[in-house]
Amino acid sequence: MERLDIRLEEGEDRWVLRLEGTLDGHTALAVTRALRELPSVPLTVDFSRVRTFVDLSVDALTRALRDRPVSLTGLGRHQARMFRYFGLRIDEQEQSAEA
Repeated sequence: MERLDIRLEEGEDRWVLRLEGTLDGHTALAVTRALRELPSVPLTVDFSRVRTFVDLSVDALTRALRDRPVSLTGLGRHQARMFRYFGLRIDEQEQSAEA
């Protein structure tokens, strides 16, 4: 199984969840579990260090992110489009997401 490192940085106004490695169906479940443990604070999910991004992971992540204030950074154009297809609205400029 591929490896994904999940690192959480707590800020005053916003927390950042940094992902590094391979994001696929299995590792997306690990991210989903980590998200369930977090309070509903504004969150940025940083995908800039994800080397492999499997489209299948978008569904699980969208379900976990849609009910919280979130912005997504480090996404490629294709990944941003996939999040939109799965129902998470993303602003192309800022990659801020709304459900």
